[in-house]
Amino acid sequence: MKQNVQEIKYYDSYHVTNHQFFPVFIRVHCHHDKDTDQNQIKLASQPHDNNGLTNNERVVTSLVAGAIAGAIAKTTIAPLDRTKIFFQTSPSTHFSGREVLKYVLNTYKSTGFLSLWRGNSATMARIVPYAAIQFTAHEQWKRVLRVDQRKESEILRFVAGSLAGVTAQSLTYPLDLTRARLAISPKSKYKSLMDVFVKTTKSEGVKGLFKGYVPTIIGVIPYAGCSFYCYESLKRVWVKEFGPESVGGIERLCFGACAGIIGQTSSYPLDIVRRRLQTQTVDMATILKSRFHVFAIMKMIARTEGIVGGLYKGLSMNWVKGPVAAGISFASYDWIQGFLRSQLRSR
Repeated sequence: MKQNVQEIKYYDSYHVTNHQFFPVFIRVHCHHDKDTDQNQIKLASQPHDNNGLTNNERVVTSLVAGAIAGAIAKTTIAPLDRTKIFFQTSPSTHFSGREVLKYVLNTYKSTGFLSLWRGNSATMARIVPYAAIQFTAHEQWKRVLRVDQRKESEILRFVAGSLAGVTAQSLTYPLDLTRARLAISPKSKYKSLMDVFVKTTKSEGVKGLFKGYVPTIIGVIPYAGCSFYCYESLKRVWVKEFGPESVGGIERLCFGACAGIIGQTSSYPLDIVRRRLQTQTVDMATILKSRFHVFAIMKMIARTEGIVGGLYKGLSMNWVKGPVAAGISFASYDWIQGFLRSQLRSR
């Protein structure tokens, strides 16, 4: 029996269904049997799954890729994010392009250019674990729900995205609250992220770190669900029309941008409620009289500030920063994860 070794390049089933589209090289041994004149292909080493990676390796690569992608995206749009939070939590301030520019210029003149990134270290402390957990949870929820093994899986794709968002938000929520408070507060009030933690816990107890949790979870269900579903659906349609090789960085940025717009618009009023609760800019004495605090706050905001000027205040800014952040995040994650996994496979 004669043994030949050759390299075979292919796109494995996992990467095709998940649209990562990174070539995989597997070394195979081709055995030529002279008696039967047939070639049998045998793997040199048996992989743990159809990717050639163990689930632990998939988890680690997703965690690393998600953390880096989240950090890059959030740092890019940090000034816009801080500005958005300011208007979301300032009921008396009218939102317009002129007011946004005025706020940015006043911040720059009074505290310097780098102050536009104030609170970004706190954002990193939150977004790095959040993005890492969310992307990893999404992949694992898809595996648990067998999304890629079912023909009719559109609803499950949405569910997997929603569960990923809920998982990540639940595990990192206190970091989100302290980051929001640090971003809009003067330097004299809080010195650091840890200072926000300590003062909030002393004055409001541990429960204070979870103010706004309910509207956040309600909002993250459509947001994360729509974002992941739209991103994967757009890639799937594109691949069907133009093939796997056609999906590059620009395409991923565009798919992510579209997903960001749809996801954030679908849950924006709940984001307003979340920020008001986190930063204590609502009349809690009145709100607590209602059994359904979230809807009571939404009703109060709509009545006093209007639907567009209240519940959707700052949405136009989100249409600028949201697509940029989502596009960078999804595209970076895809590339970094694919690169890491290709390195593992080539060992």
